[in-house]
Amino acid sequence: MSTVTPAEPSVDDRPQPPAAAEPVWSYPSSPAGPADGESLTAAPPELALSPARQGLRFAARPMSFAIGAHRRFGDVWTLRMPMRPEGMTVSCHPDHLQSLLKAKPADAPSLTGESPLRPILGPDSVLTAVGERHMRQRKLLLPPFHGEAVQQYVEMIREVAEAEIDGWRPGAEFALAPRMQAVTLEVIMRGIFGMKPGERGPMGRMRETIRRLLYLSTTPLYMLFELHNHGAREPKDLLAGMLKISDRQMYAVIRARRADPGHEQRTDVLSLLLAARDEEGRPLSDKEMRDELMALVLAGHETTANSLAWITERLMRTPDAYDGLRDAVRSGDEQRRADWIEATIHEGMRARPVIPMIVRMVKRTWRFGDYVIGPDSATAVSILGLHHRSDIYPEPARFRPERFLGRKPGTYTWIPFGGGIRRCLGASLAMAEQRVMLEAIIRRTELSAPDPRPEAPRMRNVTMIPSHGCRVRVEARQSS
Repeated sequence: MSTVTPAEPSVDDRPQPPAAAEPVWSYPSSPAGPADGESLTAAPPELALSPARQGLRFAARPMSFAIGAHRRFGDVWTLRMPMRPEGMTVSCHPDHLQSLLKAKPADAPSLTGESPLRPILGPDSVLTAVGERHMRQRKLLLPPFHGEAVQQYVEMIREVAEAEIDGWRPGAEFALAPRMQAVTLEVIMRGIFGMKPGERGPMGRMRETIRRLLYLSTTPLYMLFELHNHGAREPKDLLAGMLKISDRQMYAVIRARRADPGHEQRTDVLSLLLAARDEEGRPLSDKEMRDELMALVLAGHETTANSLAWITERLMRTPDAYDGLRDAVRSGDEQRRADWIEATIHEGMRARPVIPMIVRMVKRTWRFGDYVIGPDSATAVSILGLHHRSDIYPEPARFRPERFLGRKPGTYTWIPFGGGIRRCLGASLAMAEQRVMLEAIIRRTELSAPDPRPEAPRMRNVTMIPSHGCRVRVEARQSS
C-alpha cells in the first residue's frame, strides 16, 4: 500500500476574468463494476495521516482535502476516518459512479443506515432505510414530491421569500444562511404540514420545538451529541430528551390530522402521506410517518438553505456572473431570466455541493479502474472531486454559470442530489425554492460581500457550509 505525505493544495477562488465559451470536453473511460473471479489488487494510495487527522482535515477543509486527493492520486484513493479506520475506497470518476448507481441494490447497498442522522430520523425514514423497506418508503413518498405536485407550492414559496426580503434594510449586514433557513423552515411547515401563517396550538408548538432542535444542530455543542450517539440505534441522553419533546408534539399533529374528516381534500404532504398505500394496501404507521416527516424537515431545511447561501457567496465574488444574472433577471425576457437562474443554480451546486460524497458498501468483488477490491468493502464517490474534474469542467475553480446555458447537467457528472434509486426525493422542491428565492434576491436587492475573501467551506453534520454563513451587506433594495 502506498502512502503520500500531503502538501496542502490551494484552491483558487479569487474572482477571475471571463473565460472563452465552454468547449465540448470528454473524460477517458475507466472500467468499473462487479469483477467476480478477478484477482484483488493492492489497495489504492492513501495519505500518510492517521484516521483522526484525516477526519479533522476533512471536517475543517473538505474542498482542499477532496480536490487535493484527486490531484495527487488520480481517480481512486483510500480514505480513513475515525468512524471507519479500516478505510474506504474513494473515486471521482463518472464510470465508477455509474457502476454503483446502476448496480442491483443488494450488490451495492447504501451506507446511510450508519449516518449520524440515524438516531434522530429513526430506522423507518427513506434516508436511513435500505433494501426493500427503502423501496417501499420511496414509492409512498414519490407522488407528493413529483415535479407537477411541487408546482402548487411555488406561489407559497414566493410569498415567504418576499416577506423575508421585506425585512432587509440598506446598510444591514448579516449571515444569509440563517435567513434562508428561516425561509425553508416556513416552506416546510406550510407545504409539508399544512400549517397556516401565524397558526398556534399543537402545530405552532411543534414548529417552535423543531426550530430550536434545528438551531441546536448548528452549534458546536451538537458535535458532542453526534459523537456520543454515533452508531447508536436510538438517541441517548440530552438528544433523547429533546427528541422526546418533539416526537410527542409531532405524534399529536399526526393523530389530529388522521381524525380530521377533511384531510383527504388537503394537498399538504402530511395529508397525502396519510392517504398513501403500498402495493399491499397498507398505510404508513404513525412511527413510519414520524420518521419520514422528521427526515423531510432535516433534509429539506439545512441543505436547501446552505445551497442558496453558497450560490450567493459565489456570486458576490464573481462580478461578471453576478452582473450577468442581474441583467437577465431584470431584462423583462422571461426565457432569458429562467435560463440564467437555472444555469446559476446548476453551477452553484457544482462548485459547492452541500453533500460532498455518497457512500455504498459493495457486496461483491468490484473494479474501479486499475483497482479491484474485495466484497464487503465500503466505497464512496467524492462529489467534490467529480465536480472539479478539469476534463469535465474546464477551469473548475471558476464560477461560470454559462457552462449550463443551453446545456443540461450530466446524469453521472453532476450529482448534488445523489442518483439512482436513492436520488433526493425533494430535489424538485429544492430546485423550486432556489429558483424563487434567488430570483427574488436578485430582482429586489443589490448585495455585496463585506469581506471580499472567499468563505472557506467546512463540514457541519453531513453538510458542507460556508464558514461564516455567507455574510452579505445590503447596498440597496428595490420595491419590486
